[in-house]
Amino acid sequence: MGRKGSKKNAGFHGGASTENQSGGGVPKKFAKDKTSSVPQASYVRKQVDPETAKYFSEISNVIEGAEIDLEERSVICGNALEEARGKEVELATDYIISHTMQTLLEGCSVEHLCAFLRGCAKNFCRISMDRSGSHVAETALKSLARHLEDDENHSLIEETLSTLCQAIVVNPVDIMCNCYGSHVLRRLLCLCKGDPVDSSEFHSIKPSVVLAERLNLRSTQLDGHESQQNPPFPDQLKFLISEMLNPSRADIAILQVNQYSSLVLQTALKLLAGKEEELFRLVPLLLGCHTDNALEGNFLEVTAGKKILRLVEENAYSHLMEVILAVAPDTLYNEIFTKVFNNSLFRMSSHPSANFVVQALISHARNQEHIKLIYEELGSRLKSLVELGRSGVVAALVAASQRLEIHEQKCCKALADAVCLTNEPSACIVPRILFLDNYFSAVDKANWNWPSGVKMHVLGSLMLQSIFRFPSEFIQAYITSITSLEEDQILEASKDPAGVRVIEAFLTSNASAKQKRKLVSKLRGHFGELSVLPSGSFTVEKCFSASNLSLRETIVSELLPVQTELSKTKQGPYLLKKLDVESFAKRPDHWRSRQTSKESAYKEFYAAFGPMDTKSSRSENFLSDTHHKSMEKLKGMRKEIDARLSTGYSSKSGSPFLAHQGSGGPKKTGNKQVPEGREFPRDVGYDSFQSKSKRHKVEKTSISSKNNNDGETLHGDKSSSIKNEKKRRRKDGLSNSLDKKLKAGISD
Repeated sequence: MGRKGSKKNAGFHGGASTENQSGGGVPKKFAKDKTSSVPQASYVRKQVDPETAKYFSEISNVIEGAEIDLEERSVICGNALEEARGKEVELATDYIISHTMQTLLEGCSVEHLCAFLRGCAKNFCRISMDRSGSHVAETALKSLARHLEDDENHSLIEETLSTLCQAIVVNPVDIMCNCYGSHVLRRLLCLCKGDPVDSSEFHSIKPSVVLAERLNLRSTQLDGHESQQNPPFPDQLKFLISEMLNPSRADIAILQVNQYSSLVLQTALKLLAGKEEELFRLVPLLLGCHTDNALEGNFLEVTAGKKILRLVEENAYSHLMEVILAVAPDTLYNEIFTKVFNNSLFRMSSHPSANFVVQALISHARNQEHIKLIYEELGSRLKSLVELGRSGVVAALVAASQRLEIHEQKCCKALADAVCLTNEPSACIVPRILFLDNYFSAVDKANWNWPSGVKMHVLGSLMLQSIFRFPSEFIQAYITSITSLEEDQILEASKDPAGVRVIEAFLTSNASAKQKRKLVSKLRGHFGELSVLPSGSFTVEKCFSASNLSLRETIVSELLPVQTELSKTKQGPYLLKKLDVESFAKRPDHWRSRQTSKESAYKEFYAAFGPMDTKSSRSENFLSDTHHKSMEKLKGMRKEIDARLSTGYSSKSGSPFLAHQGSGGPKKTGNKQVPEGREFPRDVGYDSFQSKSKRHKVEKTSISSKNNNDGETLHGDKSSSIKNEKKRRRKDGLSNSLDKKLKAGISD
């Protein structure tokens, strides 16, 4: 099991967190030891006696050498653990036998597992801080987590955890600051919360994930905690966290700057996300403040603010501060922002470690007022930040402006001005951002050209992805720039992992259909080679959606020669079905007719349900100029039209596709079960639709016959249902002409 701490990466910084305060209301069941922490003496590892070593060697051969049923294996493992009583430390810290101990703990019953942990509780810290013993301790906790689903084991596990927590808080600093012990402690915290053993709170989050969260490209992992159920062992979690930060036991100043204790505190904070009462006690302690002031809403003094500014320049504390900013209640965040970082943002942004804290501060801004203050200080210095290599701060500001819808035009213009002088054409904007480091490291920037074959800049790509989520009126310079790229440049960008994201972001933006088609047309002759690339199928699909009938026909015709190769790729079969390539190969006229019917249905549907403030390009392509939010709302409706044109009316009711919106449950196709809302609906041929219609007629005949025998009740219910359906359709605005076009698309 690897032992890794959080590491920084270009443009982002791993999270950090802080822990709970001392006066947290410790449960009476826990006996508090009032003695202050005393550093543990170094231990001399005792060797395992030869007889015991031989016994466990034989046990290892038995349980690893032959096939044994689970029940017999559990008995053998339990008996072996009983033989380990009183020798847990020696066995767990032995390099060879520790592996056998891990196997035993994985295979034994919960009773033997808990007995082992309680037996070694007094030495649990010693085992956890050992290179081999830490693996044994973690294995025991992971095995314990697997028994949480059985309610019968709850009281037994609770008692075991209470025993371990009491042993740890006697001297928490040593285990928190130990490179091995911190891993075990984080595992224990997650177990008390009931989080999975491979929880993101335990493992260091990938740089790309943190960066995506900060730039609004995915929801933050901390958001889900607020809606989670209460932890299975709340008393143990609260006790362990509060006692770890009890000033009488722990020196907070040491914990703030130690890289391993920082990881423990990060985990604790994330597990408490959404628990405002706990955070109001915990966060002030980690900021070096008194909690009494926090209750009054004034816990930060000027001197404390200056100290925090010095601390965030430390690697460990900067990680910690990032998580504090992510989980802090709004009032705490606001006070940290105004009393610590306001008017110091540029200086902090220039620092190698503190700049990541500024990124977190911007990304977690609570309201527009925060962004206004941030922009006042940094808006005119974006070029300086990029030149200093702090493009992550710039990217965070652009994304936060888009998220909170404030200073959108100013941010877009400031970024453009940072890479392009006033007298230079706007065509240079996108290339320079795509190759951000290459451009700013060039000696002769005036004669800089597109560097063919050079990998595109990840943060530059993320900035442009954020830019193309702004309303089109704010990003015309960027739209002009990307549509001005040469054919070979667009092709190179489409093959680059960072560049292709920008192309896709532009194609899904609310730029006009004409501008999108201008870019798509420059990829003529290359759709086949793009489609077989790992991410190329997504690009080709977006090109298809943004095209008119002529361009769509070109795209599909270029996929025909690579159809066999494409079908063997991961996304290829879905793309072939989505674009209906097989139908085009067999009956091109039928394919064109269906595409025309779809487009006509989209336009009328748009006219009925589209936003009222959008006036341009309704004649160009469905939703080409709508606001991004409206596009998201109507995306599902558009998929419904696609599915209805492919599958026909429902075999159960014969009603239009809108009648089945929101119907839950999976749909069956043949012997396979297709999940509801699948992105690529299964096409059903005309013959299949006819057979469904015949079955429907049979059903109607059967119902009619039953009505003749059983009275008019069923007939009356069905008539009422039909009337209600018609009223609902009129209310939703689905016109008869649209219904006819849907039928026409099917019959074609």
